[in-house]
Amino acid sequence: MILGLVLALGSALGGNVGFLLKQRGAVLARPIRLRHPARSAVDLFRSRWFLVGWIVSLVAWVLHVAALSLAALSSVQAVLSGGLVFLAVLAERFFGFRLERRQWAGVTITAAGLVIVGLTATPEGPQRSSLAALIAVESAILLLGVGLVRISTRRGVEQRGEALLLATAAGVLFGVSDVALKYLTHAHGPLFGLLSPWTLTALISFVISFYASARSLQIGLAIEVIAITSVAANLAAIIGGILVFGEPIGSGALGITARVLAFCFVIAGAALVPAPLRAHLGSA
Repeated sequence: MILGLVLALGSALGGNVGFLLKQRGAVLARPIRLRHPARSAVDLFRSRWFLVGWIVSLVAWVLHVAALSLAALSSVQAVLSGGLVFLAVLAERFFGFRLERRQWAGVTITAAGLVIVGLTATPEGPQRSSLAALIAVESAILLLGVGLVRISTRRGVEQRGEALLLATAAGVLFGVSDVALKYLTHAHGPLFGLLSPWTLTALISFVISFYASARSLQIGLAIEVIAITSVAANLAAIIGGILVFGEPIGSGALGITARVLAFCFVIAGAALVPAPLRAHLGSA
């Protein structure tokens, strides 16, 4: 359990570094066109910053999968939510963004929630899951993500609104992938895991979220879209962990109360972070 949370912390750090690098590269690439997905992907990877960011994100993803195999999904996602602390510090120190008091308050609240989550962590019991709940949750969240992408393509949607819709869509689809990966890490045998329909679900979610996230990074405010993507992904995965895998919120009345408050702190802190940020003059 503790090792899983440590791996999740490493994934959170790497994931946010990757996001910031990909944003720097995405704005230098040609605009993404949904009608030309292959050409858009090639254009993105021709950008050195995006390529490096994608590699860093891939390493973070591997750590994420390892964390999911060792710890409860809700706990892993709560730690990843705390990655907003890394996002704030890295954005200001190394990527030319300046955070206001509200953003630092959000970082502090998120960190406090993360500490409580760590202190109230309990060993994960025998893995169990509900297939009916898995199908219902995955289908609902997948449809939500696709629906948000579809809405973002409508005429009349302002650029910032499009970015926020795509960021939210990318986040919930990342959550779909997380739930599917959690299921696959406990599949009965590697062959069953690879042949499972949830492998296809994770792949479809990943592909759609890849383009949605990259497009949101191109046209939106960097920290805003990254934070919203992170919050949406974590909320979707935490809900999946509770509904699909029956993961306990806590142990005992005190533990449950503490964890509920901790999750509220993490979400509330995350909500304070995506406010307008001012880039330093001359930043890349």
